Amino acid sequence: MKKNLITAVLMTIVTTVLLGIIYPLVVTALSQVLFHDKANGQLISREGKVIGSRIIGQPFTGPSYFHSRPSAAGTNGYDPTSSGGTNYAVTNQKLLDRVKGDMDTLHAENPAAPIPIDMVTTSASGLDPDITPASAYFQAARVAKTRNVPEEQVRSMIAAHIKGRDLGLLGEPRVNVLELNLALDAQSPNRTVSEAKTQSNPRSN
Repeated sequence: MKKNLITAVLMTIVTTVLLGIIYPLVVTALSQVLFHDKANGQLISREGKVIGSRIIGQPFTGPSYFHSRPSAAGTNGYDPTSSGGTNYAVTNQKLLDRVKGDMDTLHAENPAAPIPIDMVTTSASGLDPDITPASAYFQAARVAKTRNVPEEQVRSMIAAHIKGRDLGLLGEPRVNVLELNLALDAQSPNRTVSEAKTQSNPRSN
């Protein structure tokens, strides 16, 4: 009895040290060395400040930016601590009203183009960082007009940021919204048409 108890205690200590301390430390060290960016959440920093992650969606509401797909994560959406969807049925009136409102807004923005489905539907997580190429192209005219740049320039940037299927088979082509908006800011200052006119004629102030 005593021998079995000692053996059990020793095994508990050994497995605790091995699997609870050594193994996690080794895995953490290897991940930091081999996959540093992925192990740290694929964070994106500018001027020493973290502004987002490549794998966590965030809201963009200004007309000069590409917008993410709708989110039902948390009270106001895009809450990483409350990931999830609404789970509304297709007959739910709240869902129908929200989709109709979004479609009316999008029709007013681009009346000649069909609305991509992911612009009016939320993802299962509510934190999808990507949109379809169709959604990005749908927004190109608004972004170009607001920034006072040629639409073809904006469409070229979209094409450059389209990521294909993983391994050529998995998933669908997609565009990372944060990365596209950062590239847009780098190439084209975030100015509205009125701001551009004011800066070109200082006496107008």
